[in-house]
Amino acid sequence: MNRLTEILIQRLEKKGVEQTAIPGFIRNLANIISVTPHMNLREVNRRLHLLGWTDFELDDHTLQLTIASFEVEALKSSGNEPGCWFDTNCRRD
Repeated sequence: MNRLTEILIQRLEKKGVEQTAIPGFIRNLANIISVTPHMNLREVNRRLHLLGWTDFELDDHTLQLTIASFEVEALKSSGNEPGCWFDTNCRRD
């Protein structure tokens, strides 16, 4: 796990996301961003709410931190799908 991801997890915990829910939240966010990478913050939050994340409002700083973390992970493991980045059972060749 890269340092940006560690900071992201700490930030999400401080914002009230339970530690056990963070991998699912990040997977959902990764999938949202991968489908439409240039989506604005309001639309990202709308899609998160549609997926059931109604008690969490993503802020711009956390969104940018998430995107940066995804980019670092993508460089490290090019070829893996975003939903696999935070899955410890994921196969990495």
